[in-house]
Amino acid sequence: MAVMKSVQIMSESSKSFEDAIMNAVKRTGKSVKGIASANVQNQSVTIKDNKIDMYRVNCMITFEVK
Repeated sequence: MAVMKSVQIMSESSKSFEDAIMNAVKRTGKSVKGIASANVQNQSVTIKDNKIDMYRVNCMITFEVK
C-alpha cells in the first residue's frame, strides 16, 4: 500500500497554461520527491492593456510519502 499526500500550488506563466503547469511541477519537484500526478483545478488569466498578461493555474500535486 502506498501513502499519498497532496499539496495545492498556484503557478503562472506568460507563455501558456501548459507552461504554467510545467512550472508548478518543476518548482514542487525541488522540495518534494515522488510526484505522481498534477490535477489542474482552475485556470485563469490576468489582463493588461486588453491582452492576456499571465496564464494562471491552481494544481493539486500528489506525491508518494516514503
